[in-house]
Amino acid sequence: MDINAAARKPAIDVPHMLGQKLMLDLRYYCDTPVAAGQCRTPMTQLPAALAELIQRYQIGGVILFAENVQQPQQIIQLTEQLQAAAQAQGHHLPLFIGIDQEGGRVARLPRQQSTSFSGNMAIGATYPVHGTAFASQVGTVLAHELLSLGINVNFAPTVDVNVNPLNPVINVRSFGEDAKQVAELGGAMTGAMQQAGLLVSLKHFPGHGDTHVDSHLGLPRVDHSAEQIANTDLYPFAKIIQQYDPAMIMTAHIQFPALDDSVFVSKNGETMLKPATLSRNILHGVLRQQLGYKGLIVTDALDMAGISHFFTVPQAVIETFAAGADIALMPVKLQSPAELPQLAALLDELSAAVAQGHLDKQELQASYQRIVKAKQSLKALSQPSLALATKTLANPEHRAAELALARAAVTVVKGSTALPLTFAGKKTVLLMPDTSKGRVLQQHLQQLGANSADITVISLVQLNLDQAKQQIAAADQVIAAFISPMQSLAEMGGMDDLAANTNLAEAYQKQQRYFYQLLEYGAALKKDQTFVSLRSPYEISLYAPLVQRTIATYAYHNWQQQDGSLVSPIYQALAEVLVGQRQATGQLPVTLPLSMPAVTAGQ
Repeated sequence: MDINAAARKPAIDVPHMLGQKLMLDLRYYCDTPVAAGQCRTPMTQLPAALAELIQRYQIGGVILFAENVQQPQQIIQLTEQLQAAAQAQGHHLPLFIGIDQEGGRVARLPRQQSTSFSGNMAIGATYPVHGTAFASQVGTVLAHELLSLGINVNFAPTVDVNVNPLNPVINVRSFGEDAKQVAELGGAMTGAMQQAGLLVSLKHFPGHGDTHVDSHLGLPRVDHSAEQIANTDLYPFAKIIQQYDPAMIMTAHIQFPALDDSVFVSKNGETMLKPATLSRNILHGVLRQQLGYKGLIVTDALDMAGISHFFTVPQAVIETFAAGADIALMPVKLQSPAELPQLAALLDELSAAVAQGHLDKQELQASYQRIVKAKQSLKALSQPSLALATKTLANPEHRAAELALARAAVTVVKGSTALPLTFAGKKTVLLMPDTSKGRVLQQHLQQLGANSADITVISLVQLNLDQAKQQIAAADQVIAAFISPMQSLAEMGGMDDLAANTNLAEAYQKQQRYFYQLLEYGAALKKDQTFVSLRSPYEISLYAPLVQRTIATYAYHNWQQQDGSLVSPIYQALAEVLVGQRQATGQLPVTLPLSMPAVTAGQ
């Protein structure tokens, strides 16, 4: 197809080109009237009103969340409905259907029905022994599983270089703190995904690795020097662009004054530095001109507070398009019939911006041509089918790869000579984040030979502190595991989860206080104690003085089979190390801080 000719056809007008530049969030939809932002009915089948909207306004893409993808047959039916709506536009361009399936901390497909792996930092822990093997394998598996369902864009891999131990949103989503290693692993995963036919989106440009603010909740600022930005933040993007030509790169809602110190006036009248998403110096100057990127630039979600607190919806989309972004992700809420007119209003404002010269028409046409070019590759993909999905999703080979990564990632940070543990004839307490995680670890320990041992599970959910102390006092050894930092909006789904995130924060802080108190109590009684970091290993610095040995797994997930049994490659791999059936070969891909913020003693 001659892309330039396609762009010159009379039917390809400004509204159509603008519609192709929007990627909508269809996470929830309520047919009946509901207050704005309050709909929580998952959109699992495409309503006629949304199908008509996609067709009428020539929409270019959608992003799916966990609520949209509940089981294979339903997912395939949904993606087919979405593509049918796109085909009805008459221009024969497939729809971008995207998802955040990074693996590990951020995975949208149901874990019991798909292969989610242990995540990027687990892959980073395997690098000294296995090189890029797991990055390639994970990329291949994720791509085949998504494509079997009709999902053609993965907002992954995350190639942020995590150099801030207090980073609340990236941490284990990063391969590590070494920019060259992140570039190698991110490149291998990118290459594997794209070789399978999946479109990838590197994120979050120009780098989210040294922030202590979640851009869902505020506007982070990175005060790195230009040299540090080039050698750390930009390095993985630059290398992967050179070697793999990624289909998409996602922007970050972060201020980088060394790259752009220009300002804007927010909708509240406040003068502020421009974030990267709205910075022409960063998107056009750095990404296009300096790094030579020719693919698609997609924004991070525009409903995140890093943008929405400072701009109206039309302002944000106009400014990011003017800066050089090709696709605006989640620009407007469309969760009920009453909200649907907002899309037409947005497109009217965008068209007016083109007519008035605020958006350059030639740049708009060039952006549209990039979109068309990317979509041409999608036409060669096989059609999704239940037979293909059944054959592909979580098949034995994929599950074996998932377990192999979990095993290779386990890292003994302190006390390797104090392993394995002895369970026979001893009372063991498992102090765990919740009952299911305790039971699945208990199950694996017993299956590996400790079946006659006395193993008690204490859950931090609805904890009886006095009873837990009594159980620890009566125990010979304590295995205590915690998940830090708390769940972020990125892994939950997005801004719709803000209220739940606030409630989670209160519960998390309470559980962390109790956990620290119980470890202190065990240490005062001179109990043999093992601490297991189930997510971000930085927390090891906080708990190491209270225990004899520390272990990192980088992930914590388990799931329930149809027969009710609990399964987890992570806890299986951990149990194998604890009982001495397998040596831990993982190595920390980050440096532990000398200290972490203390846990307060309040109740």
